[in-house]
Amino acid sequence: MSDQPPVLHVRGRVLVAPDDARDELWVVDGKVTYDRPRGDAAKDVRTIDGWVLPGLVDAHCHVGLGPHGGVPRDVAEKQALTDRGAGTLLVRDAGSPSDTRWVDDRDDLPKIIRAGRHIARTRRYIRGYAHEIEPEDLVAYVAREARRGDGWVKLVGDWIDRGTGDLSACWPRDAVEAAIAEAHRLGARVTAHCFAEDSLRDLVEAGIDCVEHATGLTEDTVPLFAEHGVAIVPTLVNIATFPDLAAGGEAKFPRWSAHMRRLHARRYDTVRAAYDAGIQVYVGTDAGGTLAHGLVADEVAELVSAGIPPVEALSATAWGARRWLGRPGLDEGAPADLVVYEEDPRADVRVLAAPRRIVLNGRVVG
Repeated sequence: MSDQPPVLHVRGRVLVAPDDARDELWVVDGKVTYDRPRGDAAKDVRTIDGWVLPGLVDAHCHVGLGPHGGVPRDVAEKQALTDRGAGTLLVRDAGSPSDTRWVDDRDDLPKIIRAGRHIARTRRYIRGYAHEIEPEDLVAYVAREARRGDGWVKLVGDWIDRGTGDLSACWPRDAVEAAIAEAHRLGARVTAHCFAEDSLRDLVEAGIDCVEHATGLTEDTVPLFAEHGVAIVPTLVNIATFPDLAAGGEAKFPRWSAHMRRLHARRYDTVRAAYDAGIQVYVGTDAGGTLAHGLVADEVAELVSAGIPPVEALSATAWGARRWLGRPGLDEGAPADLVVYEEDPRADVRVLAAPRRIVLNGRVVG
């Protein structure tokens, strides 16, 4: 879009930070300002009232991914628009085979931080999703995806081993150490899909930055994560599907099915233990593949159900998540990406499910 966005006057309670609520902000030339505009900029102003948050973050999302791999551009566009309609204006795309760079040219679609394509062990992930390689090639593929992504690389840390019939780690310790070191050398952070317990210590001690799902955290590894400053993105709306997955695989892989049920049963205790230990917890839905887009409010509610205080759960999709990803919130001069609600989301996070107005790059888009 090339025409100039309108001047907006957003008033009510602007939640710049959990403990910093201001009475108003202005949007001029698509940017946030707290200075009242003058002259021509003060004319033809649109007023929006309500409780204001910075655009929400889905830190584990897959735009351009469907059940069988990459999807056409029109499908990816619908995915992004669905996320936008839920108030998600910043996505960390945690692995996709699709090239979504075209989204960057669209002022009306959420901003995406890409992790390139998943990197998995041969025949140890969902078909069509990942580069499937052996350990000797891991460093080279990590370097490739570090250059392709936006400062992140995504590994598949564990998956079902058909030989044992259960989840097991995908990579030897020396391979992940070398791969993570190479990613860091290239300026990229590394995250990994991990459901089970036995991959976590090697990944953390090898220097990983984040773990997705992290259902396998135990009383032994929670302190390790805290000590090394490793964040987690629990994706509890995805973990809710574990019982159905277990039922579908029980006849062929009974050990795996029983393991998945145990991980599901203790999911809330796992997340609360991580939070209580000081581990950074962020909101991610795992949208894409088989899971619907637009579930960010559901995931925040799940974090609260796990015992995380509501304001901290909000921060995990708003102020804290943006800071973690190196993107501005409602700062002076920042792109005006914000969501307006009828009521205070700090008092009840369920308010997130019904945005009153959505402003992206200074334009009202919902």
